[in-house]
Amino acid sequence: MTTLRITEIFYSLQGEARTVGLPTAFVRLTGCPLRCNYCDTAYAFTGGEILAMQAVLDKVASYKPRFVTVTGGEPLAQPGCIELLTLLCDAGYQVSLETSGAIDISPVDPRVSVVLDIKTPASGEVSRNLYENIPLLKPIDQVKFVICDRQDYDWAAFKISEYKLNQRASEVLFSGSHEELSAATLADWIIEDNLPVRMQVQLHKYLWGDQQGV
Repeated sequence: MTTLRITEIFYSLQGEARTVGLPTAFVRLTGCPLRCNYCDTAYAFTGGEILAMQAVLDKVASYKPRFVTVTGGEPLAQPGCIELLTLLCDAGYQVSLETSGAIDISPVDPRVSVVLDIKTPASGEVSRNLYENIPLLKPIDQVKFVICDRQDYDWAAFKISEYKLNQRASEVLFSGSHEELSAATLADWIIEDNLPVRMQVQLHKYLWGDQQGV
């Protein structure tokens, strides 16, 4: 039986992306090969609990969710993640996957909305971007940039144009690094440039602060 190493499974409001504000079940897989400078889930790098696939599905079902987000860490670092995503789709949930963009997304079930996080220079992991993922994006997918400073903003704006990201994905999301760039500053830049992106804030942090399981 397939097993997964799980950091936490919980029910909360989606704090980011297209379904922000909607009640969502989160499955956070343990482990990540990246070490982004602004990471707020370092607690998921190690530890966790090994669970059978059915135990994960049963826990998710206990919340009776409409939306399920599989996240990490980097969930695709565990091979069993692909099976989990398909089983969640088969169960009738609207499923999204939050991934760093450093691992091939081609095996992901086409029913899943991939939220592809393209790493900016200030993340410290820009070299890990797997640009071969971009042609694989589907109309239901989303692209995310975490912006730390003006250099990141300009770099991300260039990447949107270079790869025609607005034509490949349903949303291009800009999120200011919570401790490094004020939301108002990022908003001003987007408005000034009339940039075709959706700005987002991490809603869960405004509601409950920087804590686990929310």
